Amino acid sequence: MALCLCFSMVGAKPLIIESTRLPLSTDGKTLNTTVLQSAIDRIAHHRQGGTLILHKGTYLTGMLHMRSNVELHLMPGAVLLGSTSPYDYDEPGSAAQVGEKSRTALLVASGQHNISITGKGVIDGQGLELALTIDSLHHIGERIDPNYNQRRMRPNARPKLFFFDRCDGITVKGITARSSAEWGISIDRSSHISIDSIQVVNRAYWNNDGIDLTDCRQARITHCDINAADDGICLKSEYAELCCDSIYIAHCRIASSASAVKFGTASYGGFRHIEVRDIEVYDTFRSAIAIETVDGGIIDDILVDGIRARNTGNPIFVCLGARHDERPGICRNIIIRNVDAEVPFGRPDEAYDLRGPEVDYFHNPWPSSICGLPGRYIENVVLENIRVSHPGRASKAMAYVGSYRLHEVNEAAASYPEFTMYGELPAWAFYVRHVRGITLRNIKAEVRDKDFRPAFIFDDVEGKTEEGVWPPTNL
Repeated sequence: MALCLCFSMVGAKPLIIESTRLPLSTDGKTLNTTVLQSAIDRIAHHRQGGTLILHKGTYLTGMLHMRSNVELHLMPGAVLLGSTSPYDYDEPGSAAQVGEKSRTALLVASGQHNISITGKGVIDGQGLELALTIDSLHHIGERIDPNYNQRRMRPNARPKLFFFDRCDGITVKGITARSSAEWGISIDRSSHISIDSIQVVNRAYWNNDGIDLTDCRQARITHCDINAADDGICLKSEYAELCCDSIYIAHCRIASSASAVKFGTASYGGFRHIEVRDIEVYDTFRSAIAIETVDGGIIDDILVDGIRARNTGNPIFVCLGARHDERPGICRNIIIRNVDAEVPFGRPDEAYDLRGPEVDYFHNPWPSSICGLPGRYIENVVLENIRVSHPGRASKAMAYVGSYRLHEVNEAAASYPEFTMYGELPAWAFYVRHVRGITLRNIKAEVRDKDFRPAFIFDDVEGKTEEGVWPPTNL
């Protein structure tokens, strides 16, 4: 059947196509992929580009390819609803899966420029239903996932909400993005990115990150509200010749069953010139801020200014490691200031259906940690204007590593990086090891119940200066 697109065009103005003039179904049951993709393609071929406007209604679709100079605008009440059939995300001959990294999504783009997703509508991936369908098809042998995760009993080949790769000029503004089968908004090797004033609710299934930028540059993430069953905002570096560079994250509110703002785990090229400002963190299982290089990448010129964390498992985690027997990276020039954090005694993410995996041994509450490796120091760290409130209640009967046993604390160079990686730690507020050049200024550590451990431990630390630290450190 021939498809007729009705549109308005005057002279050289951008092309506007409205959903009310297209043969679209808004019942949420009839697949609209062909009509929507044809409209996007038509706009892309117009010399001035233009906008596809979705009016109120529920538009069921499979994977859509965003094109250069196209804006997808969702009016209030418009819902772009992802299909629950994995076959609606397939393309013959495409590399949909690279190892464990899915390259499919509800919205995809590769090598495009000036693409926008805007409006007050909703993009809903129906992630739980989609993931369970993929899982069932694997188990009956109809659609085998060669990288199926046997340990956690889940498929890896699951579509994201967005996957944009090697694009220049990306705007995401105003929308609500929810319920992906995997990561939410995922952008790789792209530049000139603006993500502003969006809400992400991604708690449908495993690996439900909120926003992921991989080896991107010139990016801004601002005024976003994120609730994610995995990392909230995550910077990654998968390519040794690239890095995340010149990224600004500010004025966001984040809850996570993993870490709120995280650099890593993938850290091959690294992270440079990153600013994180004015972040509210709540009900987060792991770290409010996690800065990690464990794959040989370089961390340099990082500013974290303004974090208010409540009911958060760990305020600050900075790690230099070496996974897979690879060379250690470089971690230097980090400023963390204006942090106010309160750590609970129990799990802060009890309300999540999918909770971050707990360690399988007895332990006391963990401190913040800043740890390099023997002979490979984290360099030039400033901690300023920080208040941390910890629960205390450490018990020698639970676990006991006295300060005279510092040499027994695991280096964990090849371990997956997270604040529990070193095992039991002999401090309750800050544990700092293998650091060269650290300044502590106006630091207040509070404990709400008795704790037999000291507040601060510094092990193999050179060039420490402090001013206004309470309680006094072990100088």
